[in-house]
Amino acid sequence: MTDNTARKIETALPDLEAYWMPYTGNRYFKENPRLISRAEGMHCYTPDGRELLDAVAGLWCCSAGHCHPKIVEAIKQQAETLDYAMAFQLGHPGIFELANKLIEIAPDGLDYAFFTNSGSESVDTSLKMALAYHRIRGDAGRTRFIGRERGYHGCGFGGVSVGGISPNRKMFGAMLPGVDHLPHTHNLEHNAFSRGLPKWGAHLADELENIIMLHDPSNVAAVIVEPIAGSAGVLMPPEGYLKRLREICDKHGVLLIFDEVICGFGRTGDSFGASRFNVTPDLMTTAKGLTSGTVPMGAVLASNEIYNTFMTGPESAIEFAHGYTYSGHPLAAAAGCATLDVYQEEGLFERARSMEDVFADGLHSLKGEPNVIDVRNLGLIGAVELEPIEGQPTERAMSVFRECFDAGVIVRTTGDILAFSPPLIIDEKQIEIIVEAVRAALRKQ
Repeated sequence: MTDNTARKIETALPDLEAYWMPYTGNRYFKENPRLISRAEGMHCYTPDGRELLDAVAGLWCCSAGHCHPKIVEAIKQQAETLDYAMAFQLGHPGIFELANKLIEIAPDGLDYAFFTNSGSESVDTSLKMALAYHRIRGDAGRTRFIGRERGYHGCGFGGVSVGGISPNRKMFGAMLPGVDHLPHTHNLEHNAFSRGLPKWGAHLADELENIIMLHDPSNVAAVIVEPIAGSAGVLMPPEGYLKRLREICDKHGVLLIFDEVICGFGRTGDSFGASRFNVTPDLMTTAKGLTSGTVPMGAVLASNEIYNTFMTGPESAIEFAHGYTYSGHPLAAAAGCATLDVYQEEGLFERARSMEDVFADGLHSLKGEPNVIDVRNLGLIGAVELEPIEGQPTERAMSVFRECFDAGVIVRTTGDILAFSPPLIIDEKQIEIIVEAVRAALRKQ
């Protein structure tokens, strides 16, 4: 086969029409397709061979870099050995190994792992755990949940209900009943261009006290928040805010759930946001970085108190009537074990922490560029917020996204915010390339 023939095969595009794409303007995309055909390390490649530096780790998930050889090999070996094992009343060694590895890096007291297939499933699972926990304890009236404005907790009905992003909610009716929301903590007047956690805003946690008392504590099951709100635009918790939420939940017997689907596995410069901020929840949802994005998988980490509360009744009885066909799938378990090994062997959580200041310096150098109204960061997660075009929300950020893609860099947009969450293997030169691509795109607006 000649090089020209190989190139023609690689660049031939399939018919794009049949695929209904998620969170995408389908008509625009199919007229202006952007396809990725392979990836390696920090880079993705288009079918025609263009190299793209990935500033968002796929979708907040490929934290060990794309196609890490150790993870790929583990998946290959597992596929050749055991393709599937039923998760109900049976098990396979790999999923128990992964549970133990996961608990080793979790905050103290979160000692049990329930496996799912995505962050959305992890969130819905955690909500069901909270309801069932209270019921078993004789508090069946505790059915209310409290989320937060601008929170994102996946696309299940439970996650959308406790989430606080209006476009995700507007088409789907009443959703779960009995849900209330805390105010979000994002305030440009007080906190614009903060490096790390904002100094202002811890008092906003006190609104939880008011909401709980409004509904009466005996009716409230759980509070769910992201330590750092990711998909809403990388919104940082003010100093002391999460600790205050913990205190209020403890006071009223309300469970605290941290959604760490984005924050987990080194993104904050520690194993989890809970570890970085020294606040331990009762339940913690994870996904994405658990397998570095290679095989879909999520997990809910539960406290000893919650797990042991379920362990009642006849020994052979099902304690929690919940689960999925692919819970703890062998390929996902193999990918997860290899991924956690890579994080440890290559010191990637520590690397993320060591690169935090370099990353911050790069992003904050964009202050003063056209239409930049805020920059914020912690660990290897950051955002650049732009002044919206009047009457055209999201268009300015999308224009920057397209310019960056054409310049060889993949960034993420959420509203008129550019979000960054590069693989933890990123180096100083790559940070510079990302920042300069964004700078050039901003100057074209």
